[in-house]
Amino acid sequence: MTTVPHQRLTLPPSPSDEHPIGKHTFDRQRLNIPMQSLDIQGFSYEERQGLLPSLTSAFADCGGWILNRRTLSPTTMEFRVEIQLRAVIDLYASIISSGLELTRAGHLGFTHLCTCRKNLTTPADLGQIITIRLEISFLEDATLQSLFLPAGECA
Repeated sequence: MTTVPHQRLTLPPSPSDEHPIGKHTFDRQRLNIPMQSLDIQGFSYEERQGLLPSLTSAFADCGGWILNRRTLSPTTMEFRVEIQLRAVIDLYASIISSGLELTRAGHLGFTHLCTCRKNLTTPADLGQIITIRLEISFLEDATLQSLFLPAGECA
């Protein structure tokens, strides 16, 4: 499930001498806006040994910090990564190029962050830290023939 909070920014009252109409600025720290978090689910038919090294180097190449890496089950892993908003496009491209397939919600979540990045221009805004929880399921590559075989029969 993708969770990207929709936040309303409270702007200073207008018009005034300090904040004329159309020229609002806001201080993120003063407004105490929390960092965004994104829950992404993905899957792969590749073996762990093939995918994980390219995925961890993708995190590092984009300036990401792996906060936590744990095995949830024999076929599922979870990564918690922090990355600056300015590098989200590079991270998205790196994850896809590593061979990981994302769910529709995962693509929409990354698309939302990329849109946020595009519309923010100040260095402070682009330096926001985004927390990403990436859950990866490793699936077996089932052939069409094996799906039609009865449960006890092997080819």
